[in-house]
Amino acid sequence: MRFDLLTIFPDFFTGAIDHGIIRRARQQGQIGIEIHDLRSFTDDRHHIVDDRPFGGGDGMVLKPEPIFCGVETLLAGRLPGDPEEPTAIVLLTPQGRVFNQREAARLAVGYKRLIFICGRYEGVDERVVEHLVTEEISVGDYVLTGGELPALIVIDAVTRLLPDVLGSETSAVHDSFADGAEGLLDYPHYTRPAEFRGWRVPEVLIGGHHGEVAKWRRRAALRKTQERRPELLAAASLTEAERSWLTRLDGFDKQSSVSGSENPPETDGQSVDREVGIDKKC
Repeated sequence: MRFDLLTIFPDFFTGAIDHGIIRRARQQGQIGIEIHDLRSFTDDRHHIVDDRPFGGGDGMVLKPEPIFCGVETLLAGRLPGDPEEPTAIVLLTPQGRVFNQREAARLAVGYKRLIFICGRYEGVDERVVEHLVTEEISVGDYVLTGGELPALIVIDAVTRLLPDVLGSETSAVHDSFADGAEGLLDYPHYTRPAEFRGWRVPEVLIGGHHGEVAKWRRRAALRKTQERRPELLAAASLTEAERSWLTRLDGFDKQSSVSGSENPPETDGQSVDREVGIDKKC
């Protein structure tokens, strides 16, 4: 997979792509990342990339000429639909389709190259959207100062879904929102020590019974999803037993908020509720 970034702040990415999984994937040749200064695609001596909006209003708008020139130079005569190198021309914008795990998987499978246009100021000239961009992506219902951070988010999410990048075929399968997890939130994770400041790891995870571990993780994921993102359950593939258990669990949670009960039904007494405990000595 190749990623190209068109930006007026090329130094923004220094460091961000030189650590962790992204760095390893680059070193192993699984991805390539090229950063391009949008100003280098201008033809005036001041390298102007923005101008005031027609009709008045606040801020500046990125001009179409350097963006078109930059993308067309990168394509080098190829069309985005070229079957040898399927390419998406991506504008990071609050008006785009909201990015999620399913979108990351679609991009990872459907393309070999992503060209990111990192907007700034009030955005880009609309002719870029109408006649050049093939994908508009938003990372959420909020506004950032530019498209550089969203581009990094998309690169990270897509990269970890590429074959062999994580080193294990199942590493990404059970992530929150992944198809392997049926769109549920991830289950809780624990490591050594088995007891820390009086908080013990659930006994079922220490016992070595893989069937019981899988059952506990499934129910823990269901409970966490119901508590924090209940809307995700509508699209999840649940058994009748699981739906019945969630109904009873929901009734328990409502009752316990009044009665002060501690253990939910059939969870080994283990709760995913948070208990804050900060020790000044560390």
